[in-house]
Amino acid sequence: MSTRRQDEDLHISEHDLLRLTRDMEDAHQSTLPAMHAGTADLVEEVRATDVRRRGFLVGIGAAAAAFALAGRSGTAPAYAAESSPLAAPSPYVGDLKVVALAVALENQAVCAYGAALKAAKAGKLGKVPPAVATFAVTAMNQHAAHAKAWNAVLTGAGRPAIKGVPLSNQAATLKALGKVDSVAGVARLALSLEEQAAQTYSFATTHVTSPAGIRTAASIAPVEAQHAAILHFVLGEYPVQDTFLPLDKAASPALLTV
Repeated sequence: MSTRRQDEDLHISEHDLLRLTRDMEDAHQSTLPAMHAGTADLVEEVRATDVRRRGFLVGIGAAAAAFALAGRSGTAPAYAAESSPLAAPSPYVGDLKVVALAVALENQAVCAYGAALKAAKAGKLGKVPPAVATFAVTAMNQHAAHAKAWNAVLTGAGRPAIKGVPLSNQAATLKALGKVDSVAGVARLALSLEEQAAQTYSFATTHVTSPAGIRTAASIAPVEAQHAAILHFVLGEYPVQDTFLPLDKAASPALLTV
């Protein structure tokens, strides 16, 4: 999303910010049915894939056992019985690695907004307009809902839920948060996280193989983009809607530390 102005002052009235926050919550609520349907379908797709994979591995194991038995009977080389076992796969592979990344990004946003609200309560950000706090709480709750939905995919597919923020850039994010001393500074940092999340979901719609995964990512991306658009207004930057979200700020699964 491109912008026309950049400064560190707040350029939105509390009335307008509250109105945009209500619109943001309405949009979020309208996406929930599609999001939950998509995650439920994704769980079924993963389970079906796991069943096929287990059948394939069982077939390999049976073939290896038969080959080893034949080796001991003298009809095949004896070293076949000494073949090494298959390595245990990572719990987050393929599309599930993108799901795990999504949870981590959502948790990171929850953590950031929570830390900002705590700093505001402690008086570290100066005067904080009530509408700004309302926006922060609303956005934080929406990120938590997204994280819960994605974690349901992982646990429903028999994988561990993602807890905390297992991202290699989290330490730098927390350090940056610790240095912020104004509402505008928090808004600028939150904007970077929102744009990263929105672009990551946009990237996922063209790189995830699961149809259900694509639908789920596509249902969440607009909400994250709306968060970013409102933050642009807070910072006095008029957001000019791009035909397609850019991808230069999208997070890579390589950021995951699990």
